[in-house]
Amino acid sequence: MAGLITNYVAFQSTGEGISMQPVLENNDSIIIDKFSYKIDSPKRYDIVVFPIEDTDADGKKRYFIKRIIGLPGETVYIDDGRVYINGSLLKSEKYGKELMKEAGTASEPQTLASDEYFVLGDNRNMSTDSRSETVGLVRKEDITGKAVFRIWPFKKFGGLN
Repeated sequence: MAGLITNYVAFQSTGEGISMQPVLENNDSIIIDKFSYKIDSPKRYDIVVFPIEDTDADGKKRYFIKRIIGLPGETVYIDDGRVYINGSLLKSEKYGKELMKEAGTASEPQTLASDEYFVLGDNRNMSTDSRSETVGLVRKEDITGKAVFRIWPFKKFGGLN
């Protein structure tokens, strides 16, 4: 039963790094929902987990956790430190509070395919995300799940937004 749950429904993971601060801190223990995206599509501002091509020192696949900013079919670019979607400034951007110093590959407009997402870390200037060729655009089939709940540290126990 436990194997079925962790393979198809949800699993616990520990976040590493500072790219999602202040929402997620280094070593936060979170629950990843693997089931939701089997019946629905990711939404803007969902926090998702996905593998990257790189491996860790032990040869294991590395996973990143980032926030979805651009949706399939949209054109995303970054100009003067701000995100633009289909030519309009992303006004409801409440997660990345600082101007981005590096636009990376998003310095030129990127039109997303029908199965691609543009992701950014909340700590924009300390994040390797879709602006980097290492990560690039994330395909729906590569998204492992959605981070939905923090279980540790206990003082921050609760849902993630």
